[in-house]
Amino acid sequence: MKIFNREPALWLNSLSALLGLLVTFNVGLTEVQAGWLVAGVSAILGAVAAALTRPIAVQAFTAVVATVASAVAAFGYEVQPTTTAAINGVVLAILMFITRGQVSPVVPTRQPSGPQSV
Repeated sequence: MKIFNREPALWLNSLSALLGLLVTFNVGLTEVQAGWLVAGVSAILGAVAAALTRPIAVQAFTAVVATVASAVAAFGYEVQPTTTAAINGVVLAILMFITRGQVSPVVPTRQPSGPQSV
């Protein structure tokens, strides 16, 4: 399954990075809220991307590292939401670049076509 001739994992990781970028525009979030938003979006979209790719481990690793990096930046240190979002975006970009050749989209199963007996 491809979306606009690209794998779903690429789209979902890019969406996660773009949502992280949205946080940098000072949309009125506190450091804690921004941290939860960036880490949560990374975790959810990463899990969906892992379900849509094989082997699952590569995309799951990417999601875990991006989520942990965002969470550590947000909750382990007192940093601005822009820093948390920037760390998430950089980690996702680097990991997508490294792991891109190691994953492939899941091929959906098709129902057999042809005459069927009733």
